[in-house]
This record gives sequence, structure tokens and C-alpha cells, in this order.
Amino acid sequence: MIINIKVVPNASKNSIEGWENERLRIRVRGVPEKGIVNENLITFLAKELGIAKSKIKILSGHTSRLKRIEIEGVSSIEELL
Repeated sequence: MIINIKVVPNASKNSIEGWENERLRIRVRGVPEKGIVNENLITFLAKELGIAKSKIKILSGHTSRLKRIEIEGVSSIEELL
């Protein structure tokens, strides 16, 4: 499944906030430097979904808050919430 997300860095804790303009808004701990937020995002989503980190790939937006990610092993968007 491919999903569009909006990442909010520097959060006090990782959390899925809900939908914002057809993008899933996710708060992520860490500073947006050297890929730290991207790593934390993948780790957080893998833990929440109960899948391996290797099943989650950032397709675009590596240096942007707006990202497009691919998640293998998830059949519906409802599994994310």
C-alpha cells in the first residue's frame, strides 16, 4: 500500500494524529537532520503495525515533511489507525 503522510518533527512523543487534507499526520520525535526523523518514522510505523522495518520504504520526500511511503503487508488504511 502507498500512503501520503505529513510528518511533524520535534514532537515530545511519536503519535498518529489523524487525517489532514488526505494525508496522514504523524508526529515524530527527533530533529530533521541526517535522516533521524525518517529513521524514527519507519521504526515507529513498524512497531505500530507489527511488521519489519524492511517492509516500509520512503518513496519520495526524504528531506520534506510531506512524504509518500510504501508499506508492504498492510491491506487497508484502517490498519494504521
